[in-house]
Amino acid sequence: MSVIASTSTSTSTSTSGTSTGGTSTGGTSTSTTGTSTTGARAPHHTISEVAALTGLTAHTLRWYERIGLMPHVDRSHTGQRRFTARDLDWLAFVGKLRLTGMPVADMVRYAELVRAGDHTREERRELLEATRRDVLARVTELQETLAVLDVKIAHYGTACGGTPS
Repeated sequence: MSVIASTSTSTSTSTSGTSTGGTSTGGTSTSTTGTSTTGARAPHHTISEVAALTGLTAHTLRWYERIGLMPHVDRSHTGQRRFTARDLDWLAFVGKLRLTGMPVADMVRYAELVRAGDHTREERRELLEATRRDVLARVTELQETLAVLDVKIAHYGTACGGTPS
């Protein structure tokens, strides 16, 4: 299922994580867009509500949409953006990608691949694997940095008359 492709009657519930373009965002989540099979309207959020929920600014949300990082966001009859739970799941995943240090251009490329469909799964996987390798390299570098700090802290403990920790 493509996270970016929007349908008017799609409902997806998961207790083991929400699938986002072949990648789990983790947690328990219910994603609904459009009208459910019972005829009830799916919950929608305004841009200010999404900004409050995600910590992103309204400007950033508009920018994500403009550069293609967000899927098409539905609009009300007055033109106001109406974000769905699926959009919130996508933003959570994008937030994780941001934390990895993935360049925005790569995030946009990933979003384009998701929109293009299942035939891009391999390329999406490769992009995520490359990002994973980068994260692991950063983790290793941070562990080495932490070891240096531990040595310095231990030195100050003994140099100041304390006992080594």
